[in-house]
Amino acid sequence: MPAGLVALAVGGFGIGLTEFVIAGLLPQVAADFAVDEATAGWLISGYALAVAVGALGLTAAVTRLPRRQVLLALMVLFVAGNALSALADTYAVMLAGRVLAALCHGAFFGIGSVVAASLVPPQRQAGAIAVMFTGLTAANVLGVPFGTLLGQQLGWRSTFWAITVIGVVALASIALLVPKGAGEEEGTTSLRRELTAFGSPQVWLSLLVTVLGFGGMFGAFTYIAYTLTGVTGFAATTVPWLLVLFGVGLLAGNALGGRAAQVSVPRTLVVTLGLLAVVMTGFALTASSQVLTVVALTLMGGFGFATVPPLQMRVMSHAGQARTLASGANIAAFNVGNAIGAWIGGTTIAAGLGYTSPIWVGAGMAALALLVVVVAERLASSRTPGRTTAV
Repeated sequence: MPAGLVALAVGGFGIGLTEFVIAGLLPQVAADFAVDEATAGWLISGYALAVAVGALGLTAAVTRLPRRQVLLALMVLFVAGNALSALADTYAVMLAGRVLAALCHGAFFGIGSVVAASLVPPQRQAGAIAVMFTGLTAANVLGVPFGTLLGQQLGWRSTFWAITVIGVVALASIALLVPKGAGEEEGTTSLRRELTAFGSPQVWLSLLVTVLGFGGMFGAFTYIAYTLTGVTGFAATTVPWLLVLFGVGLLAGNALGGRAAQVSVPRTLVVTLGLLAVVMTGFALTASSQVLTVVALTLMGGFGFATVPPLQMRVMSHAGQARTLASGANIAAFNVGNAIGAWIGGTTIAAGLGYTSPIWVGAGMAALALLVVVVAERLASSRTPGRTTAV
């Protein structure tokens, strides 16, 4: 495995930690700043929207710049944002730190996907992207539970200081391990050429699937601490260890999704999105059972993140030679979905529908994503004579 993939995974670990650890600390942060659940949820949905802005705006701005230098600059931005969050004395400053860190997120994974793919032969590109996202999933297995535990024991600010240190390590890793010129064959194109990717209806359909599918899973995850304590009856001190199981599901799903996507992207998406909708429906119905909740939480993470490598591969494959901005757009779509899912989930809670309502929302969004995949593959098959489809 190329050492550069390890460096990208380290960066993904830090970014994944800052994105997801807030869910386990949300009740503490909300209490510290004296805000309600829906307002606190903007630390997640606001982050997601900023990721979308960064994924499109920053990626477009750096289209012609050397990829390695861009990745290093993005990690500097990440470190600064998390340090600001750790120092925040008001909710507004905390939100500003989250937004600053988020701006690097989308561009990092968008450009990083292209760099990762450039480090291996074409037939291994889905696996290389999955390796980079392994850092993101490992953050959930190891970083999020222990980050939550650290925050519970020493205060949530200590968690963000730890993330800042990890960001510095990631910065050094990229500087040392990502080779100069990596992905440059993709980076010499013009912005005008990159924009041609959005002339493809299949690119837009891919982005819609990402918004719906991943947004459904993440919308449910946003308020998972409230569900686990308020519905299932787990103690708050148990939440970090339950998040370990969710993270194990993410890690396994990412690996299996990457392997399956190398065989068939359409089939992988149909199976994973269908099972995700089923699992989340079951979760919403049985959330009062601790045993079934543990199983559902693990499977939700597994099937949810198994969609990531095939979703990224689908949009890149339909973008042709204009993959950099399309890749960044798909990272933006992940986070637009996150924001929508978190917003709808917060709205349903505020409306008095209970802490399982975000899970119902997620199940519905996953089902809609499955429908869009089926339609998209039918259209792609009809436009390409002789093309077979898994749908």
